[in-house]
Amino acid sequence: MLSVHTSPLHQPGTGDAGGMNVYMVQLSRALAEQGVEVDLFTRCRGEDHPPLVDLAPGVRVRHLPAGPRAALSKEAMPGLVVPFSLALLKEDRRYDLVHSHYWLSGQAGRIAAAGWEIPLVHTAHTLARVKNAALPEGDAPEPELRIRGEYQVTASADRLIANTADEARALRDLYAAAPSRVQVVRPGVDLRTFCPGDGRAAARARLGLPADAFLPVYAGRVQPLKGPDVLVGAVAELLRAAPGLRSRLLVPVVGGHSGAGPRGGAWELARTLGVADVLRLFPPVPQERLADWYRAADVLVVPSRSESFGLVALEAQACGTPVLAAAVGGLPTAVRDGVTGTLVSGHDPVDYARELRWFAEHPEEAGVMGGAAVHHARAMSWQAAAARTLEVYRRALSEQRRAVDANEAGAAARSCLSGGSLLEGREGRSSTLASLLV
Repeated sequence: MLSVHTSPLHQPGTGDAGGMNVYMVQLSRALAEQGVEVDLFTRCRGEDHPPLVDLAPGVRVRHLPAGPRAALSKEAMPGLVVPFSLALLKEDRRYDLVHSHYWLSGQAGRIAAAGWEIPLVHTAHTLARVKNAALPEGDAPEPELRIRGEYQVTASADRLIANTADEARALRDLYAAAPSRVQVVRPGVDLRTFCPGDGRAAARARLGLPADAFLPVYAGRVQPLKGPDVLVGAVAELLRAAPGLRSRLLVPVVGGHSGAGPRGGAWELARTLGVADVLRLFPPVPQERLADWYRAADVLVVPSRSESFGLVALEAQACGTPVLAAAVGGLPTAVRDGVTGTLVSGHDPVDYARELRWFAEHPEEAGVMGGAAVHHARAMSWQAAAARTLEVYRRALSEQRRAVDANEAGAAARSCLSGGSLLEGREGRSSTLASLLV
């Protein structure tokens, strides 16, 4: 597996680390449990990690030298794709298949797959054209370079794994992906970590939170695309409509700043709207601690403007917490509207405030939603996701074998007619690799 711009070892919720990091780690572990050895390649950033880190039995993280040994923004990463790919091709291990994550890794995956003559499976996680269609005001659009790169990866990959049917449609309609090469594999949830545990009261006690507070929780990176401003506006509207809630309202935001936008935009808005006193910012935490935040919450709020899936929504439900989310991207798959949570069309804070008030005033009904949410989440394990992913791998490998057999048979026939060498068939693949490097 390839992840050029962010490491599987990075803490989700910091910098560019998020659901994709969780996805890679959990999928790799589940694949290893099913007999697949997985090497996760990422860029060495000078964080004192050794070249090889054993992440789990059968799963290794391998750090490659590419560019400066320092953290870089995603915007600076395209120039490091070729150095990363060349370092990757120096590896002396033989791999059966390469699985890339995000478009930068897909570019490296194209080179690796051509050099090693193995299939490429790609998971986009986010798509530039989808993000650009949902940009909040003032946020910079994804560059044309990325869009072109996504087209190239989409055309090159032997298989494209989409998180949801909605993402699969985007690949087909926006990027001209061949339907036969797009497979939907829903992500999973770590049910050993994310579960109801000993309940809300115990979780609040461990976190030092008031037992009787109304706690809508936001968990994830604080960036405009995730909609923290929508949450802030909703809190202001909620207190305007129900001022009596102020004495028991606490809104924890668990996550760090991410992206190229200005820091503190949501907090400036909170001060302007007069609700900074009820918001609390907490740093990103490990998965085990994050599970307590989910358990402590009355409702998890996910007001994202774009979301390929929304793992936090599934994790919270596995802990017995209903979700209030935007009806975008994969969230309608992650959340059963009216059963395990509530979906809102659009991003008007008034609409979110109305739903927040319902959760505050109907705790028993919200509890029923939480119970349904646990059952819903249990149907989406990483073991099931790994089994479906492994089937995608097998199909890609099987198709490659048939193509190789057909090519070799054709080359043999041409050789008999012309007196040429069977090695001539490899020249085309060498020129393909050269063109990718250019």
